[in-house]
Amino acid sequence: MNINKKNHNLATGAIIAALYVSLTYAQEMLFPGTASAAVQFRVSESLTVLALFTPAAIPGLTVGCAIANLLFMGALPLDVVLGSLATFLAAFCMYRLRNALLGGIPFAALVMPAIFNGVIIGLEIEIFFIEGSFNFMSFLLQGGCVALGELGVCFTLGVLLFKVIKNKKLEKYIK
Repeated sequence: MNINKKNHNLATGAIIAALYVSLTYAQEMLFPGTASAAVQFRVSESLTVLALFTPAAIPGLTVGCAIANLLFMGALPLDVVLGSLATFLAAFCMYRLRNALLGGIPFAALVMPAIFNGVIIGLEIEIFFIEGSFNFMSFLLQGGCVALGELGVCFTLGVLLFKVIKNKKLEKYIK
């Protein structure tokens, strides 16, 4: 990879991180709790579709999630780490599944944020925030609520963003 490509990837990742943080902050200011509750519709998660176009989105989304959780969500350090891990794994898998299309839509990739956030954040909520011993049904409820919000964002705003990028042939500017 030549230096120009490295610089381009670094800049792309930084822009994606800044967009993620900015969208999360704006949403939380305009509609408190909608980007930070267990059942959330975090608009910035729609940016995960950028991982379908460039690997630079993987660190960009991960850093953006960490900063947003740390600065604006009042998250505990554990949540910053686990939330960022879920975002990293989802973005990585989305990039790997970018060519698995069904009717021109990357359905398998779009499910990744729901799976990773549902499992990781669901476990985090159940283990660290619910009093008492681990309860599998409660974990399914907590994880399901997180996953539901992720699916909502990815299959509405995410698909819309994906289609705009494809239809306007903007992917050449992201790669």
